[in-house]
Amino acid sequence: MAGVLGRISGRVAQMSKNSYNHLQNKFSTLNIKEASTSKKVLWGTMGLVGGGGVVLLIGLERSVSAEDMVLHPSHLPWPHNGWFQALDHSAIRRGYEVYKQVCSACHSMQYMCYRNLVGVSHTEGEAKREAEEVMVTDGPNEVGDMFQRPGKLSDRFPSPYANEEAARAANNGAYPPDLTYITSARHGGEDYIFALLTGYCDAPAGINLREGQYFNPYFPGGAISMAQAIYNEVLEFSDGTPAYASQVTKDVCTFLKWAAEPEHDTRKEMALKAMFIFSFLASVTYYIKRHKWTTIKSRKIAFKPTAPKN
Repeated sequence: MAGVLGRISGRVAQMSKNSYNHLQNKFSTLNIKEASTSKKVLWGTMGLVGGGGVVLLIGLERSVSAEDMVLHPSHLPWPHNGWFQALDHSAIRRGYEVYKQVCSACHSMQYMCYRNLVGVSHTEGEAKREAEEVMVTDGPNEVGDMFQRPGKLSDRFPSPYANEEAARAANNGAYPPDLTYITSARHGGEDYIFALLTGYCDAPAGINLREGQYFNPYFPGGAISMAQAIYNEVLEFSDGTPAYASQVTKDVCTFLKWAAEPEHDTRKEMALKAMFIFSFLASVTYYIKRHKWTTIKSRKIAFKPTAPKN
């Protein structure tokens, strides 16, 4: 019995090997050049359609998906988003007022000094008066004691809490982030900040919030410990601008954008100058290449022997 099974297995293996060799020889002799033009076009079209369909499906899946119930903010037409558009310095001044009267109660800006406001949103005298409103711990003095003094231009914006532990204790364990570079640290930048500040709503069915939490679909997880801080007439602007919630949010987002990128206007100004300079250099280079160097490069040097004199 074992011998019979062995012979059968050997015969099947031999047949499989012969079939494989036959197919291999057949495909090895197939030349792609022998394929008709219509088949080539068909294969190319199928490849393009298939690849485009895969890319389209991936794009649609990413655009409509909301992982962990997080909405992605829409791109807003900020006036400073153009290649050569500067920040609105009036909005920066109003945004500073929003931060001072609303945001500074919980959030710090420990990398910003009052001198940074000079020439941007405030004059030097105004910035000095803003700094003098804050009492800063300094010292030690001649007897070794710490003392309180009015702020100076070189002082940083004061923090609302003495340390991180105090901040967490006052906010149910959540630590309010520093706002100096918040637009650069969050995906979406000022679009995300605007959507977050204006996106508070009631929690949908099935979402249970703990005490001291609020629902915001733009925040990862939906549950945020910061209560809604921006609403209509939350403050009065010094320039008389109506303090609607959208206006207040726009101004504070512009201020935070400037705080994260204080070189924003200078960078775009330098880019504009560079474009003019490189355009001039490109035109000079083109002229030299076409009208000077081309004649030198295409010149032919030939030796023409003269006839010997008799």
